[in-house]
Amino acid sequence: MSKNYKIAVLPGDGIGPEVTNESVKVLKVIGEAYQYNFQFDYGVMGAEAIYQTGNPLPDETLELCKNSDAVLFGAIGDPAFDNNPDAKVRPEQGLLKLRKGLGLFANIRPIKTYASLIKKSPLKREIVEGTDIQIYRELISGIYFGEKFTEENGDYAYDVCKYSKEEITGIAHLAFQDAQKRKKKLTLIDKANVLDTSRLWRKIVKEIALEYPDVKVDFMFVDNAAMQMILNPKQFDVILTENMFGDIISDEASVIGGSIGLLPSASIGNDNALFEPIHGSYPQAKGKGIANPIASILSAAMMLDHLELTQAANKLRESVENAIESRYVTIDLNPDINYSTSEVGDFIADYIRFSERSYYNHENVQLGKSTIV
Repeated sequence: MSKNYKIAVLPGDGIGPEVTNESVKVLKVIGEAYQYNFQFDYGVMGAEAIYQTGNPLPDETLELCKNSDAVLFGAIGDPAFDNNPDAKVRPEQGLLKLRKGLGLFANIRPIKTYASLIKKSPLKREIVEGTDIQIYRELISGIYFGEKFTEENGDYAYDVCKYSKEEITGIAHLAFQDAQKRKKKLTLIDKANVLDTSRLWRKIVKEIALEYPDVKVDFMFVDNAAMQMILNPKQFDVILTENMFGDIISDEASVIGGSIGLLPSASIGNDNALFEPIHGSYPQAKGKGIANPIASILSAAMMLDHLELTQAANKLRESVENAIESRYVTIDLNPDINYSTSEVGDFIADYIRFSERSYYNHENVQLGKSTIV
């Protein structure tokens, strides 16, 4: 008897619909292979929602997400708004409102290197090889959600950063629990030599650490952490940090693997969860079939983890790694011989169906001549 899962799909803006389409494609194949019934219900958000409704997150979309087992999201952003500082309604407001509305307090970003792509990294092989980091970023508090003010004449403004014990405790426990399953090391990134909020983070994390005696905890100021991420990223296992520092440090870490098009993320709450690639909407590539779908597909794998469909999640990751090692990738990963967004999705879906019995001639794929026999 198949299990049923309701998945809210928010394709979003730019290349979002293209990459999300590939995730839905492979999830349908996963469903066939493992007897899961995924029901995909679509909603609008971001610039597309503004154009259609005037609202970056319509109430109907929020309700759809609340009533689903998980949310699969594409990308958000549009040059028409980016280049207009006077725009009162912006696509990104929809994502902030969605995170808050769903109570998604923890953003999780894996940073991993692939052997065949290390030469794409801007850093030396010996620095990045073997990097495997999990970043936990608090998502719905801090300076992004604090009180904001701008004087009428525009000469003065402020943003308030606030945290409470409760807002720190939830994500800290998630990070410690993950560290227990990994290399048993957690690094809190803060600015405790300057900021009261950081001193609160450090105090609470030290208290919680007593509950996880098998996890080694260290502390690092964010400016030093930014430097260490370039000098020696392999020193990190699980990183825990507040909202703004997490936004910055995770984007810095994203270039280690050689392409931002490889990196997924999960945003987790007590009752809801959202999964999305970390890349932006990349409007220049919209409709050209060149967008890398792997980050979105790996986000779907994180969704399967969340739904406790571990075997399927591992198979999906194996299928992605096969595509990368076979060099069956988009132009950002191989400018000389490359495949379209949908071709990469087809290749990954085919491996899930047939694995080593794939219809694809793997010898020819390696030579860049992808014939089907």
